[in-house]
Amino acid sequence: MLNKSIKFLIENKLVAVLLLVLFVGWGTVNAPFNWDIGFLPSNPVAVDAIADIGENQQIVFTKWDGRSP
Repeated sequence: MLNKSIKFLIENKLVAVLLLVLFVGWGTVNAPFNWDIGFLPSNPVAVDAIADIGENQQIVFTKWDGRSP
């Protein structure tokens, strides 16, 4: 299946270029940046990132007489 798809795109370069332009345009429209692109609508995906500034921790369960886990 993958070999047939690759062979098709190699033989039909126009289709490959059109797909590339389509994906680049779609990515530009949905990019979460404030790009001023006049000829394309802007529909950015909302991004909410919270930095993890805490210390790295690991939880280790072990037996310790007289203590609860």
